[in-house]
Amino acid sequence: MAFSKDLVKLNVAGEAERISEKLKSDVVKKLKKRGAVIGISGGIDSSVVLALCAKTFGPKKVLGVMMPESDSNPDSLILARKLANKFGVEYIVENMTAALAGYGCYNRRDEAIKSVFPEYDSTYKAKIVLPGGIDQDKLSVFYLTIISAEGEEKTERLPLKEYLQIVAASNFKQRSRMSMLYYHADARNYAVIGTGNKNEHEQGFFVKYGDGGADVKPIAHLFKTQVFQLAAYLEVPVEIQNRMPTTDTYSAEQTQEEFFFKMPFDVLDAVWYGWEKEYSAQEIAEGLDLKTEQVQNIINDIKRKIAGTEYLRMNPL
Repeated sequence: MAFSKDLVKLNVAGEAERISEKLKSDVVKKLKKRGAVIGISGGIDSSVVLALCAKTFGPKKVLGVMMPESDSNPDSLILARKLANKFGVEYIVENMTAALAGYGCYNRRDEAIKSVFPEYDSTYKAKIVLPGGIDQDKLSVFYLTIISAEGEEKTERLPLKEYLQIVAASNFKQRSRMSMLYYHADARNYAVIGTGNKNEHEQGFFVKYGDGGADVKPIAHLFKTQVFQLAAYLEVPVEIQNRMPTTDTYSAEQTQEEFFFKMPFDVLDAVWYGWEKEYSAQEIAEGLDLKTEQVQNIINDIKRKIAGTEYLRMNPL
């Protein structure tokens, strides 16, 4: 069979039913839990997981937890509320700003940013980005961008020490949210349901014991584009379906593509699927109207990220 993007398409009705059946078996029979707790952010992944849980357990046995903090996009809370209301699910808003400030999350992050840009203060917004793309076949390095109140941007390559400190400080966000989810799960005897997809889980785009911490991960086998397919079938609010996937971690607006994946998901997922199914780089390139070397660059980047993030998926030794 000739390679094409259509091979990544799901039988959405069958897949939704299969996930639902396994989710119910895992949560009720194996974990002995009464329902599901999900952190919801107005993003596509958590929205699909909430919709699947409402379908599986009924909306009365699902709790959505919204956990904004001072860097969060206000749209995230608006869309998360719309999602919960659409599926009739109870939700709670837990503002995480004070907890993160107590951990020193913002101060530790800002200390590292000021090492690169001494002029940085609270009037600036900041983000880290990973340049590159399908025409590049080398290990990428992160850059730091700051944006002034007047809109002036400055970007510099991040030294390793500052990069590690910014990421370590930012990881408090995901880890504190996991603690909050487990509080509500323990209080109700519910299971924490993870929202990571295959792109995130296998390439290491998650925080260990943060958003990677969950009892069940029902969409960890699905490519991002397949999550969008399920979202349409499950009738997730169209505003969420049309929203560009973001990290919602840094104060400056930032897509998942510019932070980590470096290319559109429809290209990444199709190449990854073809590679897993043992199509040659040339066959994949012909099916996607790309150059063979571009496809090979993407495959090499996937391999590097999987190998380089194995620690994140390891159980304690």
